[in-house]
Amino acid sequence: MADKEMSFWDHLEDLRKVLFTCAILLFVLMMGAFFLKEPIFNVIFAPLSSDFILYRGFDKVIGIFGASVPEFDVQIINYKMTAQFFTHVKVSFYVALVVGMPFLFYELWTFVRPALYPKEKKAIKGSFGFAAILFYTGVLVGYYMVLPLTVRFLGTYQVSPDVPNAIDLSSYIGIFTSLIIIMGIVFEMPILAALLSRLGVISKEWMKQYRRHAVVVLVIVAAIITPSGDPFTLMVVSVPLYLLYELSIFVARSNKGRDLEEGEDVLEEESE
Repeated sequence: MADKEMSFWDHLEDLRKVLFTCAILLFVLMMGAFFLKEPIFNVIFAPLSSDFILYRGFDKVIGIFGASVPEFDVQIINYKMTAQFFTHVKVSFYVALVVGMPFLFYELWTFVRPALYPKEKKAIKGSFGFAAILFYTGVLVGYYMVLPLTVRFLGTYQVSPDVPNAIDLSSYIGIFTSLIIIMGIVFEMPILAALLSRLGVISKEWMKQYRRHAVVVLVIVAAIITPSGDPFTLMVVSVPLYLLYELSIFVARSNKGRDLEEGEDVLEEESE
């Protein structure tokens, strides 16, 4: 139950304050990212070279068998006069969004908290910090695994040696931002499962029952996330998603636990 009765206009005013705070935060972070152009784009363009950490790791592993990963260097070009400036602005916004995600989660929490019952507050409050950790874990997995494999496959694939690849700047930045942010969002799966189970929408038993169906859905999601479509990259994305589903089962509440908790609530109410 809400801490106090609030009218529709009160809620609208609170929402306006939250949105204004989020906008100011994103603007400040965006300005900071804008003036850090060189280090940020050095990070963004790092997967385009065979010297990237993932490729060097593969090279060491394959080197045990007397082989090596072929060197490559994907070249980025620009066709439009205004594209580089607007790409800089776009990247600054996405960097601000990623960096400011925990603060945005907190602002969201302050808005929805008054409308929740005490039991719901208890279930959700501890999830926001863990949600931020999972989001950044997904971003790192996307950057160090999914993106390099996608770039390595699509950036060097040729239908003929007579047709060299010239990757457009906007195309690369689009793939980069979409993969990084999507992986961050997908990694929120355990948090979503924990919340829904505590609110009584799903249960541990339900997730176990539909595990096989979930595997099919996760493979489809992995295929959507990875535009390369090659089996190896698809497997690299599918395995973490499946592990996330198993983690979701682990953190989800069972029907037995929920029944026991509801029984304790009834006893507390009767004692009062």
